[in-house]
Amino acid sequence: MNGSSWIGLGAIFRREFKAYFATPLALIFIVIFLGLTGIFTFYIGQFYERAQADLDPFFAYHPWLYLFLIPALAMRLWAEERKSGTVELLLTFPVPVWVTVLGKYLAAWAFTGLALALTFPVWITVNYLGDPDNGVIVAGYVASFLMAGAYLAIGAACSALTRNQVIAFVLGVTICFLFTVSGLPIVLDFFQGWAPGFVVDTVESFSFLSHFTTITKGVLDGRSILYFASLIAVWLFANLMIIDLKRESGG
Repeated sequence: MNGSSWIGLGAIFRREFKAYFATPLALIFIVIFLGLTGIFTFYIGQFYERAQADLDPFFAYHPWLYLFLIPALAMRLWAEERKSGTVELLLTFPVPVWVTVLGKYLAAWAFTGLALALTFPVWITVNYLGDPDNGVIVAGYVASFLMAGAYLAIGAACSALTRNQVIAFVLGVTICFLFTVSGLPIVLDFFQGWAPGFVVDTVESFSFLSHFTTITKGVLDGRSILYFASLIAVWLFANLMIIDLKRESGG
């Protein structure tokens, strides 16, 4: 990446990140995310009743929260630009298209990371009430951030497919759901009835839950980190290809 690409990436990142706070979207997303994490952690997850100094109930529900919240955040990335007609202007910036794709994605991921960081009172609470393994908690935050990035990359590619945000949302939720549940027993049992073992293992290896759970246990497993990084790269590449094809076709 040359100097002009870095400058362009920074400009697009700042443009997109500021755009979240130009509307009530940022406040709404953060309030909903923090409210739901609190409800799932302290009430549904029975944080106090468990009498254990850990954040297992907090992280356990992140995959299901992200399943709907992240596609809702990502659906506007490209669909809104295409609907308003600003995508043509955006793509005239003197930078490669991949810089634009990466800049928009990183801004959305940084915003998601900000929302996640604002849950720090939960971490403070568990340290006040007990003596948790903070290394495991750090690993949980890393896992949550990586998984959010994977959801976001899928959602961004879906947003690039259509100018209709509702369609982008539904498509994003559907694909993310398939990746999420592929490691659950109900899915694996279906394949175990007729498929060879390596097929079952392959299906399980695509599960967000399997890799997320591995890291939240405090094991920064290189395979799980590589999985999320690879998934992000693949879907960002798909995003780039979709934008290129639509630009060439005038769609």
